[in-house]
Amino acid sequence: MFNYRLYILFLLILIAFLVDIAFGSIHIPLLQILDVVSGKQIENDSWSFIIQQIRLPKAFTAIIAGSGLAVSGLQMQTLFRNPLAGPSVLGITAGASLGVAIVMFSAGTITSLYTIKELGISGSWLIILASSAGAALVMFLVLLISGAVKDHIVMLIIGVMLGNITLSLVSIWQYYSAPELIKDYLMWTFGSLGGVNGVQLMILTAVVFFGLILTFIASKSLDALLLGDRYAMSLGLSVKSARILIISSTSLLAGGITAFCGPIGFVGIAVPHLARAIFQTSSHRVLIPACCLIGALLMLICDIFSQLPGSQSVLPINIITALIGSPVVIWVIARRQKRRD
Repeated sequence: MFNYRLYILFLLILIAFLVDIAFGSIHIPLLQILDVVSGKQIENDSWSFIIQQIRLPKAFTAIIAGSGLAVSGLQMQTLFRNPLAGPSVLGITAGASLGVAIVMFSAGTITSLYTIKELGISGSWLIILASSAGAALVMFLVLLISGAVKDHIVMLIIGVMLGNITLSLVSIWQYYSAPELIKDYLMWTFGSLGGVNGVQLMILTAVVFFGLILTFIASKSLDALLLGDRYAMSLGLSVKSARILIISSTSLLAGGITAFCGPIGFVGIAVPHLARAIFQTSSHRVLIPACCLIGALLMLICDIFSQLPGSQSVLPINIITALIGSPVVIWVIARRQKRRD
């Protein structure tokens, strides 16, 4: 049954991948798309350029980002034993936003505006480096605090407070900044899958792959933590070391994806619940690959819905993930309340 469900997910991802490439402001026949994907040359060079340089990288970015955010959300829900915990619960996303805000609001027209206008918000290496630095700073603070705090609930509250502090600093900068700078920053907060290609896509893939490897290493620890700290310690698990490994892998996944794609919400919260409902298990050896597949599929579907056929407009990915993810979160809350009743 497990393999059967995996095969279905793989098939759905393949279909969504091809549909995502086919959708856009310019209609390209499906046969031409299949020829380009299979490595064949087609007569229309503009179609070939659009598929290879724009749509294929965006579709691959959707798969990578969806997988990483889903797995990071799974880890947070297990670590804090909270069904509504997500990748942003430790303030990592807020830290990345702070790094971007510092560059945009402080550097002004000399640096940030030039790079944004020349390369686009998500294509600017300056924005990527600033976002990575902000996420790394908050991750360092969280790891430092986690060494002294043993209670997961207290750690959860501290993560939320760190996020609130960084968002407050961003709000202060916004209040005193020029309108054009605020507009550019808000565009970054909407999230985007279309600005990652070439070397950036390779780096993002490597970062997410390394984060997933750390997650697989921590799978036994995650299973033990589901039953509580005392039970995990009775099995010989070092809860402190496990927590540091889990936080590090989550920060790497969430921070890396936020740096390249901007903050993307709801995927990390919704997908782990869908994985548990579909596969009917709490084993992380099953849930981790399941979250990778479902997260990739969900992000591809969101990217498809963000396209407006026949139009040059593309909706921000954060809007679509909120529209799809919010009903899942509501369903989780309603189901938990029903069980309590």
